Amino acid sequence: MIPRTYQDRVIAPSLLAADFGRIQEETSRAIHAGADWMHLDVMDGHFVDNISFGPAVVQAVHESNDIFLDVHLMISRPDHYLPRFVAAGADLITVHVEADHDVAQTLRRIREAGCQAGLALNPATPMESVLPYLDQIDLLLCMTVVPGFGGQAFMDEVLPKIALAAQWRHERGLNYHIEVDGGIGAATAPKALAAGANVLVAGSSTFSAHLIRCV
Repeated sequence: MIPRTYQDRVIAPSLLAADFGRIQEETSRAIHAGADWMHLDVMDGHFVDNISFGPAVVQAVHESNDIFLDVHLMISRPDHYLPRFVAAGADLITVHVEADHDVAQTLRRIREAGCQAGLALNPATPMESVLPYLDQIDLLLCMTVVPGFGGQAFMDEVLPKIALAAQWRHERGLNYHIEVDGGIGAATAPKALAAGANVLVAGSSTFSAHLIRCV
């Protein structure tokens, strides 16, 4: 289940770094190592310059393991494909503020479908772009790398954005989680947590490690 408040720390291994030939086993390995959520990066080759997987993989993870599915749609038209990911078993669906859709309407549709709603922004996107939607979300995802490919280095320049997201949450009496995705490992996780994040997406530092260790 999704933690009730942003005071709960969450570890969310990214399936993008797993062995796709052993998705069920890789998900089970993450769960047994202490993962709280499974993060699934969906890329369409348009919004970002890479293609990952679609609803069928989300459904396969959903049917093979009992874990909260944090589905991150890095796609141009999240509003068009939304029903397919709801049907596939997503628990939380995050869409980008930069994508081609009516952001408020998409967030409303996610919640009406019974899922948690997340909103993401890229490192170069001003924080002001998400300000109108903060009372409509359950999670704010601050990308700490340029989205599209795994294994990139953590961008320290995003830390002030994370701190601002936490400040706005406090000032407005809101309760959204702050998630970070990109370059998260033993050295960078403490920085993100200190800035105000509580959901840590980790790919290379988890699935590519000899033994998954929670930070």
